[in-house]
Amino acid sequence: MTRPFGVKGRKRKKAEKYDPEDEDEETQPTESEANRDMVEDSHEEEKPAEDAQGAAAVEELEGIPIAPSERNSDKSKIIFVLERASLEVAKVGKNYQLLNSDDHFNFLRKNNKNPADYRPDIVHQALLMILDSPLNKAGRVQAVYVRTEKGVLFEVKPHVRIPRTFKRFSGIMLQLLQKLSITAAGKREKLLRVIKNPVTQHLPVGSRKIGFSYSSQKLVDMNDHVASIPSDTDLVFVVGAMAHGKVETDYTDEFLAISGYPLSAAYCLTRITGALEQKWKIL
Repeated sequence: MTRPFGVKGRKRKKAEKYDPEDEDEETQPTESEANRDMVEDSHEEEKPAEDAQGAAAVEELEGIPIAPSERNSDKSKIIFVLERASLEVAKVGKNYQLLNSDDHFNFLRKNNKNPADYRPDIVHQALLMILDSPLNKAGRVQAVYVRTEKGVLFEVKPHVRIPRTFKRFSGIMLQLLQKLSITAAGKREKLLRVIKNPVTQHLPVGSRKIGFSYSSQKLVDMNDHVASIPSDTDLVFVVGAMAHGKVETDYTDEFLAISGYPLSAAYCLTRITGALEQKWKIL
């Protein structure tokens, strides 16, 4: 027999009212929290502003990561100086940007400048070569100094992790030249900072300063030359970071040519670090 239509079954509980304060941890963050998290993520991933929106965009980069390494204070110091680096900031349209020959060709031509002279990618490749070398990872590199064509001198700590892509590197350099320093993510240590000229006041006393130029009359095998230097001597290597021309400094003890052919700054540094690694058996 079927159940009468009018008979009521078990009463259903009323649906509980929605209380926004009772949300669990999986709720969506507020707009301010999302903005704050986005800035923190940009610090951890070394991301400058995607489109280089001038100083306002680069302010999000308050730090870059560092790579742990042990510095050997009881051994000879190795220092690199990159001279004549093409790092110049100018206002293009409404924003300040790091000038380069690819993105600012028309701007440079209109201002009667040679686009071939604006190659910040050279110093980017040179820094990656030094910082990625086993010589640096073994703790033998004491410091890296870069001097621009305009005479701005800044220091790069050897345990800094330079951005791999040129776009992010440009954002870092833009911030450095505007704010004069860049700190480590989550710390107060200055990994890159503009310092006073001349560079000689930052070099070890009694160090041997070696410059490199294709035009030098002294052609040497870098492995043999490094092997002849006493192991307790502090060494300073001066390499040009420009597209063409030669380094002219008054503080180097000698100028060497390490190949019968013109070399890029990055490959010249490869031969230098490789010779030192072979001397000290750094694998």
